[in-house]
Amino acid sequence: MFSAPANQCQSEVPTSGMLHYSGEDPAVTRFRELLSIQTISLKNLDTPGPQPDYYGVVRFLEREAKEIGLLFKCFEVAPNRPVVIISWEGADPTLPSVMLNCHTDVVPVFQDKWECDAFSAYKKENGDIVARGSQDMKCCGCWYLEAVRNLRAAGKSFLRTIHMTFMPDEEVGSFNGMIKFVQREEFKELNVGFCLDEGLANPTDAFTVFYAERSPWWLTIHCPGNPGHGSRFIENTAVEKVRKILNRALDYRDSQEARLNSDPSLRLGDVTTLNVTMLGGGVQWNVVPDSMSLGMDLRVTITQDHQELLEMIQGWAREAGEDCTVEFRIRDSKSPVVSTDESDPWWRAFSSACKQRDLKVEKEVFPAGTDSRVIRPLGIPALGFSAINNTPILLHDHNEFLNERVFLKGIPIYEDIISNLASVKP
Repeated sequence: MFSAPANQCQSEVPTSGMLHYSGEDPAVTRFRELLSIQTISLKNLDTPGPQPDYYGVVRFLEREAKEIGLLFKCFEVAPNRPVVIISWEGADPTLPSVMLNCHTDVVPVFQDKWECDAFSAYKKENGDIVARGSQDMKCCGCWYLEAVRNLRAAGKSFLRTIHMTFMPDEEVGSFNGMIKFVQREEFKELNVGFCLDEGLANPTDAFTVFYAERSPWWLTIHCPGNPGHGSRFIENTAVEKVRKILNRALDYRDSQEARLNSDPSLRLGDVTTLNVTMLGGGVQWNVVPDSMSLGMDLRVTITQDHQELLEMIQGWAREAGEDCTVEFRIRDSKSPVVSTDESDPWWRAFSSACKQRDLKVEKEVFPAGTDSRVIRPLGIPALGFSAINNTPILLHDHNEFLNERVFLKGIPIYEDIISNLASVKP
């Protein structure tokens, strides 16, 4: 089904690129090596600044695939945006396959707020590995690789083909990652029947699995206004319009937060969040600007009427001024809901693996966004899961960490999950 072709990505696997830490489990060492590769994604392909070292990740993955004995494939979906597919062919490759997905990019860091270099993969005496991407989500990519490594070493084989996919640019909307990937023949050739993607840490003894996710809406409201000298009372300014929109937006935000706090049965994914993330405009202190803009990040819950919400936002703009306009960067449709009923073979495969390990599992709507938002609308069931418990949720936060004991405990969990998923009968 797949071959390892002459290097499509033109990477060179180092003969001795592996890091060595005395007395450390090799799986932890490999995890720390991946964390040390700087892959901060940029908003646009031409955004100035250091480019993410995606090809450092490619070299790491190619080496791992060869060591484990798996088929390796790499190609670009956009300039310097490589996708990697590592495949383990099943006994019946005509059956729909199992896709284990991981994005390889991470979000920026405010280094002065970190206790160590965010890409040093520093391990503290208590075993905490402090690094950007330790929870979000290089851990999952390493869990896939380590679980498959162990299963192959144990002589296991399965009915369905397993594809581990590694995507760029998920953190900036997946435009030059999963969105382009699913449009290509390489994706269609995978014949995906089920996808496992990232989840979140759980601060308790439980583990969280996500069967749907809120829809990301990233938008900018543009507010033109009368310019003039900063010493005058000018009417109908852009700033006045921004203030009106801010008041409406923050009132709505408060109402959703109050709803969440008043009902103990609700989780973050059950309400819609709104945050103002950008303000733009102005040229200097004594000039009233002729335009301003504000950017918002909304995560729309699955019970929200999308048309009603759209009309409300457009109403804020009209109320502020007829010339105010709403522009969307992302406006996803409502997330399909994946079955978590025991009659569903994919869910039964996942849940039985958790039962085998006596794991307490909590089912939720994912509060943020993942590559699964691109997969589920294609009719492919996708669950979000990260084998992290007893750990604070630190994705995108300062001093993101994952303890090595939690990481090592996750490997056999993924062995069971992958084994069950790849054995689902037609």
